[in-house]
Amino acid sequence: MTATAPRYMTRFRCLADACEDTCCAGLVVTVSEARWTRLRDAVAGGPDAARVEAFIRPDEGSGPGAEAAVIAKREDGHCVFLDERKLCSLHRAHGEAVLPDACATFPRVATRGDERLEVVGSLACPEVARLCLLAEDGVEPVPVSDDVAVRPELARRLGGDAWTGNAEAVRAVAVRLLQRREVPFASRLFALGQLALRLDGFYFRGTEAFSGGAEALLSGSQPDGAEALPAGRHPEAARIGAETLLADVLRSFDAPETLAELHAGFSAIALPGGPWAAICATVLKARVGAVRSERFAVLARAALASYGGAEVPDEVWRIHSERCAKLVPSLSERVEQYFRHHAVNHWLRHPFTDAPTLLDYVFRLTLRAAVLRWTLFGHPTVVALCGVEDSAEARAQLDAAAVECFQLVAKHVEQAPELHSLAQGLAGKGGAETLGRMLVLLKGL
Repeated sequence: MTATAPRYMTRFRCLADACEDTCCAGLVVTVSEARWTRLRDAVAGGPDAARVEAFIRPDEGSGPGAEAAVIAKREDGHCVFLDERKLCSLHRAHGEAVLPDACATFPRVATRGDERLEVVGSLACPEVARLCLLAEDGVEPVPVSDDVAVRPELARRLGGDAWTGNAEAVRAVAVRLLQRREVPFASRLFALGQLALRLDGFYFRGTEAFSGGAEALLSGSQPDGAEALPAGRHPEAARIGAETLLADVLRSFDAPETLAELHAGFSAIALPGGPWAAICATVLKARVGAVRSERFAVLARAALASYGGAEVPDEVWRIHSERCAKLVPSLSERVEQYFRHHAVNHWLRHPFTDAPTLLDYVFRLTLRAAVLRWTLFGHPTVVALCGVEDSAEARAQLDAAAVECFQLVAKHVEQAPELHSLAQGLAGKGGAETLGRMLVLLKGL
């Protein structure tokens, strides 16, 4: 077993009380039965025993797969065990071994394949966001020791069907597309959408095309010159044929000329910006009242105010476009790096096989990027930098604003049920309809 991680994870060290946020703020912290028992045993007979009994409560009515308990929160959204220095009092008194798994491993996310362990960070941690977004080499994969995962035995194991078995090859092409800087970021996302559409007919969760169970591969999914598999082929022949077709599609999207052609076609599409602005504002407004985080509330309200309350979508689009145009090219390139690294990290942290289709995954990633872009250009610091010449001070201010924006959105918006519900409604019925709706989200990127 080998372990890999983005380079930024080799540089990560918890800032503890020097961090601008706390891990638990605004999040639900669950506790397994085994960890709950271990903690009770550790505090038995001591001053923390009564607090553990009072503030760790059974997780009732959460459905199958729920953890045994949850830790209570204070009115400000922080964990009841957080001390005056913003440190965990249980950790300080009893050590890391008694912590719930979520507390011990955050901000790390570990995934185990057949022969590899991957450890990726969550941008919901400010220091991870800083290291991931700001260093040019931050998302390069490097070998690491498996103890980077802290508790590697908790690593999620991916399944072994055709959907997950071919995921590494698909992800590799997707990440390479995102890293190709000869075309704008929006064009790269559009290319990912086109790739997903080409695979949509035979590569998806539950596919039988690789086992011979499908009637035939859809002709619309074939790259130029490829043949569809005939119905009723022997399972082994079907598997080889499906894998060959998948490899052909991936190879075609690895070619520079494919990206150039897709960029030219995407650039020729004209769409109004108002719908994009309205969607982004809807997401942020839905979260303002639902999150117990003063830092997030301050950012969200400032962004909304900077767009005049975001009540008139076409006006919001005009304001946003002017700000983007006024940001000097060198700072715009810096912004491009933020979004490129965010997207690559998303592919590493969130297996696309969790989605029903690759196109659904790309659509949701595009929605996240759209909300981030809208919020970043509503950040008071970024608004003030529009029209300002590049300098070390300007770049430092832009970096700080980006870290704050990406971290707070990752923590309080990206995993929110409101965003997932909106994404499900916006995406439509799949296929070309979903790709068409994705164009609206790409407008502001």
